[in-house]
Amino acid sequence: MAIRNNEDRTGERRASAAEAPPQAVAAAMSDEHASPNKPLDFTCPTEFVDLPSGGKYYPEGHPLHNAESVEIRYMTAKDEDILTSKSLLKKGVAIDRFLQNILIDKNIKLPTLLVGDKNALVVASRITGYGASYDTKVSCPVCAESQNYSFDLNESVVSQGGLESLTAHMPESEGSVTATENNTWIVACPKSKVSVEVKLLTGADENFMVKSQSMKKKNKLPDSLLTDQLRQTIVSVNGSTDGTSINRFINVMPALDSRFVRTVCENLMPNVDLTQHFECGSCGLDQEMEVPFTTDFFWPKR
Repeated sequence: MAIRNNEDRTGERRASAAEAPPQAVAAAMSDEHASPNKPLDFTCPTEFVDLPSGGKYYPEGHPLHNAESVEIRYMTAKDEDILTSKSLLKKGVAIDRFLQNILIDKNIKLPTLLVGDKNALVVASRITGYGASYDTKVSCPVCAESQNYSFDLNESVVSQGGLESLTAHMPESEGSVTATENNTWIVACPKSKVSVEVKLLTGADENFMVKSQSMKKKNKLPDSLLTDQLRQTIVSVNGSTDGTSINRFINVMPALDSRFVRTVCENLMPNVDLTQHFECGSCGLDQEMEVPFTTDFFWPKR
């Protein structure tokens, strides 16, 4: 049976696939060759973390100046690689490297963050990665019995710090502490009557103290955590910013003054309050306690 050629019969000629318009060919090929195994486009979710400081204590030009929150992405499997890296853990930089990695704005450098704001990132990132339930072992402060305990990180409370927070927690400090225009405070020491100017600690200050303690331990030198903290906190003594003068005063600073200054700075610092209820299953102790940061925090067993 002969096959009729419609082109010869009608005088019309159909365009072949090779001669079809480029757009039509591309669309046809796309539909025809679509693969069910085509890689999917995944986007990691993000969230905004409220900064305890509200950005009030960052200088102009800093990415967080007057910023009330900062955007982070959720923890991923690659981030877990950072947190479990033996080399990073040995250097003590695993958590800092992880936190820097999840910040969306790469202009923000972790060492410049206030310690309290950094703590807020630590808690928020842990919740995005492993949830708000934090199961760990706790030693009772009375009977020293070790027991499993579960804390809810969603119950953490943000303290905005500053003079209002200070007077609320330390009424006796009223009149002894005055704010300056440089985001620092002048503290009148109760015993020596010396005026010291203090600042809020940053991640860089914290890292310096950790490295200092590590070096002293390596060289079998005595610990000096409290005086190291004062050296990073105090920026002037009786108006003098000379480092030698500051060190001399810290070395002879009465313990009463030292404790007062450290407590003042602790209450001035905007931070995350992780104080939660604890009830000992052994001796029955029932009180508030600060949530302990153990290896279970970023390295849960399950």
